[in-house]
Amino acid sequence: MTTDITIALAQAAEYLKASGQTEKALTAGQRAPDFSLPNQDGEKTSSASILRRGPLLVTFYSGSWCPGCNLSLTALEELRPLIEARGASLVAISPQTVKENARTRRTTQVTLPILCDKGGRIALQFGVRWRIPEVLQTLHLESGIDLPSLHGEDSWTLPIPARFVVDQDGVIAYSEVDPDQTHRSNPSDLLPILDRLWSARGA
Repeated sequence: MTTDITIALAQAAEYLKASGQTEKALTAGQRAPDFSLPNQDGEKTSSASILRRGPLLVTFYSGSWCPGCNLSLTALEELRPLIEARGASLVAISPQTVKENARTRRTTQVTLPILCDKGGRIALQFGVRWRIPEVLQTLHLESGIDLPSLHGEDSWTLPIPARFVVDQDGVIAYSEVDPDQTHRSNPSDLLPILDRLWSARGA
């Protein structure tokens, strides 16, 4: 990670903590928003169709420019067989364009779907979208992070790093929201939650 990007991420985390933005995020027990978004190949993927098969693990992914986000994405990819063995599906939701999400899959060598949430509409419904203030926009650009180009629009919004486990009834069983891109829990901590949902299905 370059020093410039490190500074940009640290400033963003401080801003988010001070703003109280994370308190707006949905939590366990609340209903998850329905969504239908294009994947990296431009094909629509809906939460309803996934939930018919089993629970859904959603991770909000800021983008290819973020080293910590890429590490989190690859960690989830490594865990994907264990997630799917528990009857669950895994998707990443990103504000990047379809084309950029396709490039991200190639460069990170992940196979999980990355869905395009243009303008962060679904991130907003989950309560994790935030707008980068102008002073931090400049810092991002100086660090080589040109979000308008990566997103195909200029709202300068990003999702707070977050993970949600949604049960088959569309209710959030687990939520994790942390503005610090460099601090993410081990994704294997999600497996006991999926085990509980799997047991409930067989009850």
